[in-house]
Amino acid sequence: MRESIPVKVLIYVFLILAVIVSIYPIYWIYVASTLSDGQIFHFPPSNWFGDHLLQNVHMLESTMPVWRDLANSIVVSGITTISVVFFSAMVGFAFAKYRFWAKSFLFFVVLITIMIPMQTTLIPLFIIVTKLHWENSYQGLIVPFLVNGFGVFFMRQQMQSFPSELLEASRIDGASEFYTFFRIVMPNMLPSMAALGILTFLQQWGNFIWPLIVINSRNMSTIPLMLEQLDQPGNVIHYGPIFAGAAIGLIPLMIVFIALQRYFISGMYSGSVKG
Repeated sequence: MRESIPVKVLIYVFLILAVIVSIYPIYWIYVASTLSDGQIFHFPPSNWFGDHLLQNVHMLESTMPVWRDLANSIVVSGITTISVVFFSAMVGFAFAKYRFWAKSFLFFVVLITIMIPMQTTLIPLFIIVTKLHWENSYQGLIVPFLVNGFGVFFMRQQMQSFPSELLEASRIDGASEFYTFFRIVMPNMLPSMAALGILTFLQQWGNFIWPLIVINSRNMSTIPLMLEQLDQPGNVIHYGPIFAGAAIGLIPLMIVFIALQRYFISGMYSGSVKG
């Protein structure tokens, strides 16, 4: 059914307003990172950039090792994302295209892990990490999140739409199962893997609770921990450097999303459209 012109205008107005409401908080973080404390709390608030960016960044650098925290976040989130995407693709492919003993039960166990809140697993996870002497280390930050149930479930749903005829043709040509997976399945599932990669990177980048528990050294701090320490009670709080830190912390997220957004959109739709 074709919409009338007034309906189209209303739809476009609504979409434009939704875009403005979504983008404005991010835009204002970057505006506030260039303002002094007095300008940030001035009413009405400024909506244009000021000239205090370098001062705020310098004050941030003198207070916190922001670049090391940024590197830690990139390492932890990057390795975790690559691992989750790779192993979820393999396990999801197995659940979608292979028949094996207790397949339904094992997939049920995967679904159960999605439903368990992370807060209930923090203490046993911390005990395991402590027993392994992985406190204040990349292993302690990364290893517990190398695979997750949501990634397996997401890739299994996407893999179900992959044509089985291509797999049979590859096997008839004598290709091994690993060759079929790496050379035929993975290249065709890149949009879905990119979508899972973006979701995982976002989740890991904003992970605050687990680093707060397992890290007590400044050398291993991440961006969320750095921002929290800037705003601790008892300190002289300057909001310009806090917004500058938040602006720096958002840059890798935007780079990842802009680089993969084309795959992200097609990947999110591919599982919902069945041929």
